[in-house]
Amino acid sequence: MKFPSDARYSREHEWARFDGDDVIVGITPYAADELGDVVYVELPAVGLHVEVMDEFGTVESVKAVSPLYAPVAGDIIGVNEALDGAPELVNSSPMGDGWLIRVRPDDHATAVEDLLDAEAYDAFVDELLA
Repeated sequence: MKFPSDARYSREHEWARFDGDDVIVGITPYAADELGDVVYVELPAVGLHVEVMDEFGTVESVKAVSPLYAPVAGDIIGVNEALDGAPELVNSSPMGDGWLIRVRPDDHATAVEDLLDAEAYDAFVDELLA
């Protein structure tokens, strides 16, 4: 699997991409495929502060309910309200229209430095698939 190089990735299969000063967060295509058909997404309230690895919501699929973990620390300044009526966007466009939250990071300079780049995440997924 190849993953976009403009994002960074967690070992829990979330991605983080800068959009100006903010970070957009979602789940990776690998995670979306593993979950199967997503039927419900529970997202946090805007204004919640998260630390790295805080659980911020859940994704429910026909297979399981999976927690979502914050790949960056900061204040949640937006959630993808389109998922209320169309949770399947997480499957059809996990790194596009199926994004989950927008975070204002505590430290812009170091927000994603501990996350995997696309090449490292690709190798990580390859190990899981082996």
